[in-house]
Amino acid sequence: MLLASLAILAGFALLVWSADRFVDGAAATAKHAGMPSLLIGMVIVGFGTSAPEMVVSAMAALEGNPQLALGNALGSNIVNTGLVIGITAVFVPILVSSQIVKRELPILIVITLIAGAMFYDGALTRTESFILLAGFFGVIGWQIFNGLRGEIDALAADAEQEVASHDMALGLAIFWLVAGFVLLIVSSRVLVWGAVTIAHSLGVSDLIIGLTIVALGTSLPELAATVIAARKGEHDIALGNVVGSNMFNLLAVAGIAGAITPIPDILPEVMQRDWPVMLGLTLAMFVMAYGLKGRQGRINRVEGGLLVVAFVAYNVWLVQSVFAAG
Repeated sequence: MLLASLAILAGFALLVWSADRFVDGAAATAKHAGMPSLLIGMVIVGFGTSAPEMVVSAMAALEGNPQLALGNALGSNIVNTGLVIGITAVFVPILVSSQIVKRELPILIVITLIAGAMFYDGALTRTESFILLAGFFGVIGWQIFNGLRGEIDALAADAEQEVASHDMALGLAIFWLVAGFVLLIVSSRVLVWGAVTIAHSLGVSDLIIGLTIVALGTSLPELAATVIAARKGEHDIALGNVVGSNMFNLLAVAGIAGAITPIPDILPEVMQRDWPVMLGLTLAMFVMAYGLKGRQGRINRVEGGLLVVAFVAYNVWLVQSVFAAG
């Protein structure tokens, strides 16, 4: 148990650090290649912050633990919306002015509903997983199209400022791009081993571990990126990081895991507890970000606090369900 706990701590630390290096290298390499700042901000940085979830879920599926991978995908979205956006808004209220972000929020809701329809029958087949992956590449293509159009948008200004922070020589950028990715794989293997070992030792399901410990750990890059962006006044980048990451989690994280190892026995708690909470938090973020009665979209401190309370209540529910099952 002690060795597994140390593996989780070391895996998380290396995962967060390597994800940051991977994003820095990818963004700087893209900048040297002449990619527009908006495209780098939307695709490269957004993809990079979801890289931990993708790699961890792929490792879990390869090692025969697809429930952990599914829990990671759903749990990360709950962490991103309830904890990351909630904590960020408590410290720095998030103003929403980007039309790109407002267009992505409805897409996220549709993706959430589609994922729920796939999970409803208690299985995620390889065909359904490939459909999710096709949706992922469709979203990437749509983001590339918007980025290449270079439309004037509040997110473009934020992205220009964000990309400037990833400046480094081309050789160093390629080095960190490759090294960061390799370290992501290594840290993910260590983390998955530790998480599965603890789950089996405590007698809890891989799903619960994925929803809690693994989801929280793999969402640390989103928390850091979102808080930093908000403090720098890059409010649309802050919200865009979470919206983009949540889309990637459902489409790519769940899709990759199911494509590697189909999940024939999704636990009923997923549709009775986890998916409804994820959908509810997503709808709450949608209402807050859009604003009501002509008010500019703004996630204020009170709303941020409510999101955090909802996240805490959900985790209390999870703990109670573990004790009830025991």
